[in-house]
This record gives sequence, structure tokens and C-alpha cells, in this order.
Amino acid sequence: MSHFSIVCRNCGKVLPQVYCAFCEHCTGSLLVTRYKEARFREGDRARGVWRFNWLPVHSPRGIPQSGPVVYRSEGLARRLGLRELWVAFNGYWPERGALIETCTFKEFEAAVVLANARENGVAGLTVASAGNTARAFAHLSQKTGYPVTIVVPSMCLQDMWYLETSSLVPTMVIEDGDYSDAIDVARRFSLISGMPFEGGVKNVAKRDGLGIVMLEAVSAMGRMPGHYVQAVGSGAGAIAAWEMSERFLRDGRFDGRLPRLHLAQNLPFAPMSKAWQRGNREMDPADLEASLIACISTRVLSSRYPAYGVRGGVYDALTATGGNMYAVTNEEMAEARDLFEECEGVDIVPAAAVAVAALGKAVTQGAMGDGEPVLLNITGGGEKRLKEQKKTYAVGGERISKDISDAGIEELLCGALKRNSSR
Repeated sequence: MSHFSIVCRNCGKVLPQVYCAFCEHCTGSLLVTRYKEARFREGDRARGVWRFNWLPVHSPRGIPQSGPVVYRSEGLARRLGLRELWVAFNGYWPERGALIETCTFKEFEAAVVLANARENGVAGLTVASAGNTARAFAHLSQKTGYPVTIVVPSMCLQDMWYLETSSLVPTMVIEDGDYSDAIDVARRFSLISGMPFEGGVKNVAKRDGLGIVMLEAVSAMGRMPGHYVQAVGSGAGAIAAWEMSERFLRDGRFDGRLPRLHLAQNLPFAPMSKAWQRGNREMDPADLEASLIACISTRVLSSRYPAYGVRGGVYDALTATGGNMYAVTNEEMAEARDLFEECEGVDIVPAAAVAVAALGKAVTQGAMGDGEPVLLNITGGGEKRLKEQKKTYAVGGERISKDISDAGIEELLCGALKRNSSR
């Protein structure tokens, strides 16, 4: 007997246990997971993230997974004048007990997606990534033996790396495109290979996996935060925080309102931020121009297919929580990155620094009341610390065009199968 069902947020229809989909009646409406237990419950901490009852996995055998470390800030809180700033650190910081070797919260996403897919009889997955997602899925693929094929754009390679064994995972590199082109090619790979595309934001397992940050935060804080701060690319992490907060609100024991979302993007590629500031549900195509991506420091935030206007997407999340969006320049990002390391004692990735910069803007604008608890999601960090202790590898793979033919894809897949069988 399953402990959850999948429901259309718009019409309320309960759908069969599907791997990932949109509602068959409401075009473009995200599905959500409805858990039978309305009250939040957690078990033995030794089980890591699997101790939480609000995850769409029944038996996560063979996938040990620790979660983020959530702590109350002193240094950054003092610098910003916040009385109660909490940090969700997702990365490698052994002194704090943070042991995420991929240095990204996408590892929670990968763990839940892989476990959920396996339980749904999915034999393998095709994954598109601009960096962090690839590293997380490659790492867990090697740890669990669950097959994945990864597609990445070459323009993001300068910021990408794998752990040692992850270099064995089949990876295709798009030479003439961006992250969104990688998504398009990954979808074609999935159709030809029979290994489904992991689904992006429409995969409920992905969002609930990213929602582990909110589960860990409420566990540590004993209540919901009043404000939640994160940088966004596709928007899946922010939607996940909203959905988990709605569950806590229905539980009734964790404060009486949803946390306000404070979301940020990196200028000049900030299509969601610009649309929100205009008050529009739809993004301007001019703000989605691929040429803008080359100008930002955070290519992991460069999706041209963000879940913004879709029902249950970022626009609805911001509206429901009374939230706001911020646009951060490369210079502001760099300053925020240095500030966090100076105040807290650990390095963070550029996307997380975008969130720190947005937090500073929100404080300056008076968006956070005195004494209200604030949760800052540091989506990745500790890469310097990790590389002092472990060897990392540049991401390689088969170089292909975004316009590769179906025959070319079949040839690559056959070659990958031969290499895997010979190992």
C-alpha cells in the first residue's frame, strides 16, 4: 500500500502512480504528491534523509544519503543585521558535519529520483544538466549501479567536475548549444534508448527531493522560517520549498503562514526576475535569448525552459507566499561570495552567492521584519575543502552537435553499451 498519491494541483484529479507527467485534463499544470500522513514525522537520524515521511519512496535500499546541515548563523547574521538567520548548507564542510561530496543540493534530487524511478520499474534514466545535476546523478549512478546517460553543454564545462568514479558514466557534450539544447537532445536520446528523460521540474520525485532542504530546516528550527532565500534556474527548488511549506501549514504545528520566497537570478540572463518585476505571468522571449547566457557567471541558472508561468510554478509560488524576485549582477555575486566565506568560514558556489546577494538586497529594502526567522539556502559549497582532500576530474565525453541525427544517437548508444559490457 503506497503512502502517497499524485494529484493535479489545478483540478484535484488523482492520477495513477506515474513516473512523471502533467495532468491529462489540465494542460500545463504541475502534479503534486499528496501524502497520507498529514503530520510531519521523522525517524532515526542514522537513516539520513530517508527518515522523513514526506518522500515518494517506499524502500530506498542501497542509497545511503545524508542531508544538508542547517545551523543558525552568527557572522553573516551580524553583518546583515538579522537576529535570526538560518543557513541550509548543502556541500562539503566536515567541521560542520556536512559531507555532501558532490557539493550540491542536487544530490538529494538525484537520490529520490533514482529510488522513485527504480520502484516504478524504470531501468535507467537520461539526464540533462548544466553542471550540478550531472555530478549528482553520475555520483549516485556509480554508488548504486543504476544506469544513467548524461547530456551537458560544452559552454558549461569550465565549471563542471566529476568525482573519480563518476568519469565512467556515459556523458554526451553538446558542442554548439546551451543547457536548453542539452535538454532537447536528452529527450531525443531517451526516446531512442528507452531510458526515460528524468523529467525536470514536472517530476514530483525531483521536487520532493529538493524539498528535503525545508524538511531538514524545520527539523532543526522547530518551526517554518518566515522567509526563504534561494537562487533559481529552472525554479524546481523554489517550487519544492513552497510545496513542502504547504504540507507543514496543513500539519498545523509549525507556525501559521507560508514562508515568503525571495528568489534570485543572475543578470543579464534573468527572465523570471524581469517578468515578475513587470507583474507578468509570461516571460518576454527577448529575456530568454541564448546570447545572454554567455554573460553570466552562474551558467547553472541558465535554463531557457524555467517553470515560471505553468500552473503550480514559480509565479504561483511567489503569489501564494507574497514573495519577490531579485536580479544580481556578476559583480554583486562575487562580492557576496567573498562576504559569505569571510563571515561563515567556507567557500560557496556562484549560484549560492547570488542568493546571498539577494538576501542583502531584501534586507536593504526592508522586506524582512525584525526578528523574523530567515532561511538562506546555500545550494552548493565546500568545493575548495573537498579538492584539498579528494581528486576531482574534468568532465569529458562524446562531443556531438545539437542537431545530431537519430542514426547518430543510435550509433553512440551502441558504442556506450559495448564499452559498458567490456568493463
